[in-house]
Amino acid sequence: MARRGGPAGGSGARKDSGRKQERRAGRGERAGAAETVDGGRAELIPDRERPHGWTLLLDGAPQSHVDLDDPTYLSFEYQRRIGHIIDLAAPPQQPLHVVHLGGGAFTLARYVAATRPRSTQQIVELDAALVQLVRRELPLDPQARIRVRSTDARAGLGKIQDGWADLVIADVFSGARTPAHLTSAEFLAEVRRVLKPGGQYAANLADGPPLTHLRGQVATAAAAFPELALAADPTVWRGRRFGNAVLLASDLPLAVAELTRRVASDPHPGRVEHGRVLADFTGGAAVVTDEGAKPSPAPPPSVFT
Repeated sequence: MARRGGPAGGSGARKDSGRKQERRAGRGERAGAAETVDGGRAELIPDRERPHGWTLLLDGAPQSHVDLDDPTYLSFEYQRRIGHIIDLAAPPQQPLHVVHLGGGAFTLARYVAATRPRSTQQIVELDAALVQLVRRELPLDPQARIRVRSTDARAGLGKIQDGWADLVIADVFSGARTPAHLTSAEFLAEVRRVLKPGGQYAANLADGPPLTHLRGQVATAAAAFPELALAADPTVWRGRRFGNAVLLASDLPLAVAELTRRVASDPHPGRVEHGRVLADFTGGAAVVTDEGAKPSPAPPPSVFT
């Protein structure tokens, strides 16, 4: 059972919290956990529909969902889409070398370990306090080959040997925004260095009308990789609301037809574009470089309400 973080106040407050936890335990309810981590206030909220499911919030914004009983269950739509990418990256059960830039609650690393046993994975997560909280409250399978480094994503990527990874997954947000230095052509050059020939890069991107950031990210990826696909909710594609889009890139042709079918069959169906349609979508956007890079736009408050 997860533990609740200590409340503000003296010993009386702590005793009162303990009594509340005992009453909840008596009713079969699970207590959550809350701590201040490097990136803000982290909370682990129990999922009422899944006995060992948890949602990680950071400053009130949902970051990850984990079901410890079933790590193949992916609740968030963008994670489901990356799950499809993981499934299609190689034949079923074939182990992969995977780099995760951004850890959250280690949801996607758990998914890889469950669906592709004997995979070797590296998680790079800057927030060391968050890593400690997740390791304590939502422990990883000790048999899984997962190494966690608490460092900046780009710095951690720079320490990985050339041609090591079958798949690099970028899901890095600081204050609900992707840091500028993870949006540039120079960053993608490091990604390419780490990937094996034919390896794949998947990134969780977030943007809203008029999709300037998303267009720039597609243009930047197109300058680094010959094969691209982008999956998003139709309302995001049409620039009607702020949301997530998952970018996939590689040197080799992608399983676009199957990815399209899977994304369209999700509980909240999405759309996949590639080729000429995706090139036209960029609208002549310039390649982003370190010199001019900016963080992704901040989501409007309504996104999390």
